[in-house]
Amino acid sequence: MSEQTYPPVTEHLSDPETAREEGRRKMDWALQHMPILNALREEFETERPLEGETVAMAMHVEAKTANLVELLADGGAEVAITGCNPLSTHDDVSAALNDHEAITSYAVRGVDDEGYYDAMHACLAHEPTITVDDGMDMVKLVHEEYPDLIDSILGGAEETTTGVHRLRAMDDDGELHYPVFAVNDTPMKRLFDNVHGTGESSLATIAMTTNLSFAGKDVVVGGFGYCGKGVAKKAAGQNANVIVCEVDPRKALEAHMEGYDVMPMAEAAKTGDVFVTTTGNRDVITREHFEVMNDGVLLANAGHFDVEINLEELDDLAVDRFEARDGVEGYELPDGRVLNVLAEGRLVNLAAPIALGHPVEVMDQSFGVQAVVVRELAENADDYEAGVHDVPDDLDREVAEIKLAAEGVDHDSLSAEQREYMGSWEHGT
Repeated sequence: MSEQTYPPVTEHLSDPETAREEGRRKMDWALQHMPILNALREEFETERPLEGETVAMAMHVEAKTANLVELLADGGAEVAITGCNPLSTHDDVSAALNDHEAITSYAVRGVDDEGYYDAMHACLAHEPTITVDDGMDMVKLVHEEYPDLIDSILGGAEETTTGVHRLRAMDDDGELHYPVFAVNDTPMKRLFDNVHGTGESSLATIAMTTNLSFAGKDVVVGGFGYCGKGVAKKAAGQNANVIVCEVDPRKALEAHMEGYDVMPMAEAAKTGDVFVTTTGNRDVITREHFEVMNDGVLLANAGHFDVEINLEELDDLAVDRFEARDGVEGYELPDGRVLNVLAEGRLVNLAAPIALGHPVEVMDQSFGVQAVVVRELAENADDYEAGVHDVPDDLDREVAEIKLAAEGVDHDSLSAEQREYMGSWEHGT
């Protein structure tokens, strides 16, 4: 199916009206708990900073994301959106978005690879001036197949650790030809979304999908970046024994100093009960690890792409595959051991059947940053050359101030004398 003929979500659904109503109900619930987006909505509706812009988005299309999408549309933009993961789309939310006069949603749950990219082509057929990505697939597609759009694209925003890694590699190779803000790397994203969001939602989804406890279990965390730190912290808080596997000596030392057991995956594989990968890299868990794992282990991935657990090698080892329960696939090995893979090895907190993603309050912060950097691109794109850019600190602080005000939390400010002291090299002992 070509990009010209790929239809919006409502043409994929048997009862789009009922889906729209349910999607709107989910969005309204989430918005009650998103004070940052509510504050920005008042500004965007009044000032219309995105008037005349067209925004193409590849995101996890669920209720929290949908409120960001509507915010951008209410700020004056035409928005075309699709999913960034075939299993994270909520069709009812996608249908509710498509009901907005300025939004076209092509996101459909469970599409195959062809459908996934057909929908992305359909978004780019709207000729965007701004892109918003979760994983960088859209930026990559623009550069590979739509180079004529690059001159008219003001810039983009990237949400994820994995996407920013890919963008920086692209930039290092001189192949990124418009500015993109690394939303993932700003404090309001890393310190809250990655740590608390990934930690809480991944473990909650594993628990709900399996109906098993973490208490007393050996939970192996692959990677000790911000996401891994969150998973480790929350697992320890649920009385698990946490084992960290890490390739960076400084992060390994940090995990050790935090009190976690640190060892290579080849050793952790022999004792782990639950494995959660958080690296953004491929082949974190492979054949050599499967061969020594205990019967009944749980294998879950909290990284963006389904490459961290090598399922091809596991499938080669297995003599049988079966649905152990909804969202859990059992791989039986020749000796009778069963290794259980959650959510097909995809992003567990969004791809499992009952997954809801990060908590609403956490995503409110991340999407607040997304919104203000899109506004920044619409207003000041000429200030940014092609390449990866850090989010301006004043924008990140703006989002934090909105959140604190909503929580009724006051804080100190520097006096004029303190500012002068901190900004001067002349003061000494």
